[in-house]
Amino acid sequence: MGERFSTGDTVVRREVLRGEVWFGCPTICVEDSPDLLALYLPPGAEFGFPETGVFPCGRHPWEAAGQRSWSGHGKLMLQRPGEAHSIDVFWTGPGRDFAGWYFNLQDPVRRTPIGVDTLDHELDLWWAADADRYVWKDVEMFAQRLVEGRYPGMGDAIQAEGDRIAALLDGGERWWDPSWATWRPDPAWTAPPLPAGWDRVPPAR
Repeated sequence: MGERFSTGDTVVRREVLRGEVWFGCPTICVEDSPDLLALYLPPGAEFGFPETGVFPCGRHPWEAAGQRSWSGHGKLMLQRPGEAHSIDVFWTGPGRDFAGWYFNLQDPVRRTPIGVDTLDHELDLWWAADADRYVWKDVEMFAQRLVEGRYPGMGDAIQAEGDRIAALLDGGERWWDPSWATWRPDPAWTAPPLPAGWDRVPPAR
């Protein structure tokens, strides 16, 4: 597991694709307990893209789209040890109203000296605050990523994780604390910078 982070610590969340660091952003630790790692991505947090690498699947899509920082309200990412998804909490509007739960399929997080490594799996589920049921997201894009070879040998496992989440939701299971919907960040928290050399720290195994 490595050392735990303290509330308020900067935690660099990186995406690692085929053994290469592909993307990074600074988050803030909200909670780091044996059962939960909660990270906050604040407004204005900068996106980092390594300058050098092989990048067999191309550069990160956000880099190609010119996205350089997180806009709007920040988001909260709730991750349990060993699980291949996070539950992201979103807010909207001037009153920062709860927008919904986003079930983000990803590699289980692995700790590094500066934060955590993972890889987004493209396929997701979204349950809006005003909806009776979740919807699948990016199904066609996920299929395209498989064709492109982004997730070699992982397609069935990624789909199975999405199906598992859907089955739990259909069965009325709620494995997260719904009070996170009303959580608010410390007013003193601002977007921390990415530390120098963030992309040169070896990927976690």
